[in-house]
Amino acid sequence: MRTLSGKEFIKILEKEGWELKRVKGSHHVFMKPGIHARISVPVHGNKPLKIGLLKHFMKLAGISEEDL
Repeated sequence: MRTLSGKEFIKILEKEGWELKRVKGSHHVFMKPGIHARISVPVHGNKPLKIGLLKHFMKLAGISEEDL
């Protein structure tokens, strides 16, 4: 699986229809109308997200590895 930074993953989320609701510190909180999930993406420069966290976010957002 390809690693992504928080910034790169945010671009994918926005392309999939997720909306930025708020920013608290370095965490960007996204929500999507009609889905009862909230995704809080840590943005620490270009540091890659850990694989387990990335997989969890992908599952919540309904994003497959091919979409990356």
